[in-house]
Amino acid sequence: MGDLFPLIVEHILLVLIAIAIASALGVLLGMISYWVPYLDKIILWIVDSLQTIPSLALLAILMIFFGLGNTTLIVGLVLYSLLPIVRNTYIGLTGVSPHLKDAARGMGMSRLQRMLKVELPLSFPLIFSGIKIATVTALSIAVMGVLIGSGGLGYPIFRGIQTMNFHAIMTGTIPVVIMALVFDFFMSKMEQKLVKRAK
Repeated sequence: MGDLFPLIVEHILLVLIAIAIASALGVLLGMISYWVPYLDKIILWIVDSLQTIPSLALLAILMIFFGLGNTTLIVGLVLYSLLPIVRNTYIGLTGVSPHLKDAARGMGMSRLQRMLKVELPLSFPLIFSGIKIATVTALSIAVMGVLIGSGGLGYPIFRGIQTMNFHAIMTGTIPVVIMALVFDFFMSKMEQKLVKRAK
């Protein structure tokens, strides 16, 4: 367990860094998709296309530009995490009631003020749902980082596969599954609270 704990911490940190970057970038792209006519189809098509690339192939391509190590994994996780965040941001903003937009406009709010003070807060429960999906997915994809020289729980799994050691494989697999379940549980609870607050 002493050898495993640093790997668990590193795995979580890599995922959280990637999700923080993906959340900021994804919400921004979702806002642009909503705000700028005709860009929505282009942006959503790009982030959707990224999801169709197998994770190992994407990491191999990124390795050409960023080399071996954690940077390549983080960039890969960011790209894979964009779709649910961008899509949920866009859907959330377009789903805000026109009556509320008209009321905000009637109060003299500018377009930017309406976005920041009315539309984004009302859309946040759906945006958070996208972040939750991206986080749980990233926890499993991060295991592939061992193949490009990154850290995390992929190392004991890969070592177990190489040596046909079932115990080593499970040593890395079980913490990943547990973390995914824990993150999903607590983030789902937070999502429910956000939905109630928005209502």
